[in-house]
Amino acid sequence: MRFEWQYEGPPLKLAAFLKQQGFSRAQLKKLRYQGGLVFVNKRQRHTAYPVRSGDRILVQTAPEHAADSVVPYSHDLAISYEDDDYLIVNKPAGVASIPAVGRQNNSMANMVKAYLIKTKAESQAVHVVTRLDRDTSGLMVFAKHGLAHSLLDQQLHSQDFVKQYVAIVTAQTPLATHGWIVLPIGVSDGFYMRRVVTDTGKASVTEYRTLDQNTAGAMMLVTLHTGRTHQIRVHFAAIGHALYGDGLYSPDTHGFNRQALHCAHLRFWQPLKHKLIDLHAPLPADMATLAAKLKLSQQD
Repeated sequence: MRFEWQYEGPPLKLAAFLKQQGFSRAQLKKLRYQGGLVFVNKRQRHTAYPVRSGDRILVQTAPEHAADSVVPYSHDLAISYEDDDYLIVNKPAGVASIPAVGRQNNSMANMVKAYLIKTKAESQAVHVVTRLDRDTSGLMVFAKHGLAHSLLDQQLHSQDFVKQYVAIVTAQTPLATHGWIVLPIGVSDGFYMRRVVTDTGKASVTEYRTLDQNTAGAMMLVTLHTGRTHQIRVHFAAIGHALYGDGLYSPDTHGFNRQALHCAHLRFWQPLKHKLIDLHAPLPADMATLAAKLKLSQQD
């Protein structure tokens, strides 16, 4: 991948300038040792070279090698957004984000790799920026190259990156119109796939707004302020409002065959195109049907 800038400012080492553009220490090593090239005013330079105001800087990153462990799997993708740096897809429920034992060929990562090959992308390495549980649907972000991945990683747990979910939960007792769940989450002693609220867990913060509720259930808009495994599912179960269909955290699935959770909204700053990306994904058919059955509406 090629990137170009014009530097304006006091004298600065080239490595420091590149770090300001989002290059990690590992990426700088790749530039030096794995085939990357750096030019200042059309002359190849070492990263210790001092750049001055007005200098033109061009970087050709080292070639990226796609992992052989991710086997291409051709399948239609519901693409919500795409540019040279990012691919955002609307993941269906029932599909894993990345390959796992017994599911090596049909995860979203496998599908994205096939898409990158089909479209002759410059890099066919799969960079997963945000993951979703197998049975959670909605917006999922892939980066098309290492720098794009590194830059977005820096935003992930900041106010610049907004990821919101719609959840349908049980509501035997009323929920507040707006609230926070601040409970530490750790791994269950008895089952490593299960997470639990525990004093020895990691700090976890979930914000919610109640869009609609009745005695049958509630439609929630949920914002994550930390990124723990199963965070929404664990937190709502812990306060007595487990998600419909979530057999891992509730003894009763209420006849719904997966956790009623959908990543419905993403907003972030595209650092290489210098623009705001703001995407919405409507409720999938199964959750829309459940909402109608429970007489719940999704309000803006």
